[in-house]
Amino acid sequence: MNEALTLLSFGPNGWGDEIAHGVLITVSLAITSLPFGLFLGFIIAVAKNSSEPSLKMAANIYTTIFRGLPELLTLFMVYYGLQIAIREGIRLLGYDVQIDINSFVAGVVALSFVFSSYASEAFLSAFRGIPQGQYEGGYALGLSHTKTMRLIIVPQLIRLALPALGNLWLVLLKDTALVSVVGLEDILREVGVAARNTKEPFLFFGLACVLYLILAMISSAGLSKIEGWSKRGETSR
Repeated sequence: MNEALTLLSFGPNGWGDEIAHGVLITVSLAITSLPFGLFLGFIIAVAKNSSEPSLKMAANIYTTIFRGLPELLTLFMVYYGLQIAIREGIRLLGYDVQIDINSFVAGVVALSFVFSSYASEAFLSAFRGIPQGQYEGGYALGLSHTKTMRLIIVPQLIRLALPALGNLWLVLLKDTALVSVVGLEDILREVGVAARNTKEPFLFFGLACVLYLILAMISSAGLSKIEGWSKRGETSR
């Protein structure tokens, strides 16, 4: 027991500092990916809900690709493929520059693409749950399409999509562990290094389980608060 506490302690004799850094990187990666994923997901949902066939087709192709590919493969394609694409683009301009994509940036891009493909379906379901009369009521009040969307549709959209988006946030939080394979020092990578050096895999991977569960419980509590806040205007029946 004392040996385990020493290994998990902070300071030169323990791995607490490295694992705490891994927790910070994991949370930072998830929080950074979230707004990009939500924005892209909303844009894709608007395109899918559009009457323009080309927009619908492009949005469907996007979601088919990123929902169909394994998340790890998407990460590899972004991490290695994006470097090659940028390097070749610069070379076409007459420059020969070595470009290296940061593993954190690659993780944000890959996770945002994957998250947005699923979030678009949550937003699309929410769009379909809003009666057409809500749009017509906004137009009858003299509101433009933009104001109708901003003042009437979007607030309802967020409330309807929130439960599904909450589940996707928990999936995103777990998917951050994939980025450890490209060298990002997240929870999984830090505990893996500690397990290999100390020959105590059960201790450190067990700790990783506990840390992810704690993050999930904190997220669930926060999501419950947000859902309660979003329904504050509903009348009890």
